[in-house]
Amino acid sequence: MSTQPSKALESFPNPAAERDYEIRFEAPEFTCLCPRTGQPDFATIRIRYTPADLCVELKSLKLYLWSFRDEGHFHEAVTNRILDDLVALLSPRKLSVEGDFLVRGGIHTVVEVQYP
Repeated sequence: MSTQPSKALESFPNPAAERDYEIRFEAPEFTCLCPRTGQPDFATIRIRYTPADLCVELKSLKLYLWSFRDEGHFHEAVTNRILDDLVALLSPRKLSVEGDFLVRGGIHTVVEVQYP
């Protein structure tokens, strides 16, 4: 597997697909760029999901999150994009993504999206 940023998420079979359980990830070093100013935005991305048949592979998730670093995204758009990409890969029972963005212009922003 590469060590370069990549949008290629990978999965593996859920080892306990017969059971509902929750998996949580926290990525406190997420960065992207403000699409208006080009300045960096910093956030903690929190992902919580109940897998069905597949689980996300962690290294691919790390490289995926890293791939946003040099791209311009509104907070709302990038949080929804992460949810959409994970749902497309995993078809989970449920999934939520929270983007907890540091202060920009005196405003602290938290965006949370859920599936279904």
